Amino acid sequence: MAGYVKNPTPDEVKGKIAEALSVAKDTGKLRKGVNEVTKSIEKKSAQLVVIAEDVQPEEVVMHIPILCEEKGIPYAFMTTKKDLGAAAGLIVPTSSIAIENPGGAKELLADIIKRLPKK
Repeated sequence: MAGYVKNPTPDEVKGKIAEALSVAKDTGKLRKGVNEVTKSIEKKSAQLVVIAEDVQPEEVVMHIPILCEEKGIPYAFMTTKKDLGAAAGLIVPTSSIAIENPGGAKELLADIIKRLPKK
């Protein structure tokens, strides 16, 4: 497991995150990639940030959990970049995604945030 993963996300929550990303991509707004996610966190428009656990080099994403904690934004981890990209409907892997507007996944997002390990 990567050094930036302090509180691993439980597997049952990862499934809910994948579902929320899939719904939000159609009915809400996602920001994909480290640069876009970082901007979303800094503007405090992210409602949930999801980071892949297999990013190499780790330095690419290791600032994201710290930023989220500073801004009070919940974050979670997916096992692989491929899983994260697929959940968001991308054909390429991605290292991080921010949900800015959950759209139809609003209730699912609230349930996910409740189930995340406390930081």
